[in-house]
Amino acid sequence: MLDRTGFKRQRFEDIFGSMEAKTKEVFGETTNTSERSPLGLLLRVVAWALARLWQDTEAVYNNGYINTAEGNNLDRLGPYVGVTRIMAQYATGSVVLTGSPGYIVQAGFVVAAGDFYFETDTDAVIAPEGTATATITAMEPGQRGNFAANMITDIVNPNADVTDVTNPISTGGGREKETDQEFRDRFELSVSAGGAGTVDSIRGALLSVPSVRAAAVIENTTNAVVNGRPPKSFEAYVLGGQPPDIGAAIFGKKAAGIESFGDEAVIVTDLSGNDHEVRFSYAETITLSVRVTVTKNASYPADGVAKIKTAMIKYVGGEDADGQLYAGLTMGDDVIYARMIAAVLSVPGVEDTTIELSTDDGSIWEQQNIEVDQHQVAQTSAAQIEVLP
Repeated sequence: MLDRTGFKRQRFEDIFGSMEAKTKEVFGETTNTSERSPLGLLLRVVAWALARLWQDTEAVYNNGYINTAEGNNLDRLGPYVGVTRIMAQYATGSVVLTGSPGYIVQAGFVVAAGDFYFETDTDAVIAPEGTATATITAMEPGQRGNFAANMITDIVNPNADVTDVTNPISTGGGREKETDQEFRDRFELSVSAGGAGTVDSIRGALLSVPSVRAAAVIENTTNAVVNGRPPKSFEAYVLGGQPPDIGAAIFGKKAAGIESFGDEAVIVTDLSGNDHEVRFSYAETITLSVRVTVTKNASYPADGVAKIKTAMIKYVGGEDADGQLYAGLTMGDDVIYARMIAAVLSVPGVEDTTIELSTDDGSIWEQQNIEVDQHQVAQTSAAQIEVLP
């Protein structure tokens, strides 16, 4: 039923109970509706079919709301606040090709790390010293394409003029499709993106930029310089994202005549063809080192260390061992010590834990909350988390 309190689904037991009561009201209390009687079997079959319809009706109702919608239905809610789900992304990087000087390695040259393939983006000419550098893109999306340095060493199609390949630096940027919960979290942070000329609308627009994981906007409404910001200006702090995309997002939302301020500068062209300088700053990152000591029982999984690290990174934010990036805490959010303990205790087999935190590469360890300023964001990574014993 649907009333002012919301939708309440009738379940199989409810439907069968009401059908059974009505049957006995019509045919008498002695009517046999047991699960082995013909009438009882018929009532149960019909009740099962009706329960499925009620279930589908409930799903239709729930898919109209951000907190309960799932899959494609959740995607359809995003445009109402100007956000879309981040799809799976391809890892990118570069390789050094060794071969015959002067040989042109055509774009699309395929190299691999095991059974995972990359192809070069542009033509590369092997220099007189016998090497050439080429950018590469994974041929499949996802975090599998994030490889450490010197892991890409296979030439898929042998070529006498290309004898060796390696990646001097790690590849990155590959990620899986944004999960429903990740999309919901970003949706909630972007609810003001539909407006314009306000601090919240600028922040919402920035959070809609691909690969931006956190944003904050600080304004100076006085007629004096405050913390380096000119009078009547604002400064946007951003974690992640490319400068052209960030500049366009700010320009599309800021009020005319109001100055943007920051360390980074981007030129944005308006619809009349006039150029405008848009400024912003990248967030100051507080790099968090974590040392976790756990007491475990027999149900502790073989990959418990990896699960603990992932749980910590999902809470704080940063890069997991497989290259997956998690948004975690947003700009200005303090790191709450008790919530980090809760994250570790959520891993099966962990009975107790002690956590130590450091913001100076391990010189000083503390067991307390980490305060974060409005223009800062805490981040960690799998390499910065140590799990003992």
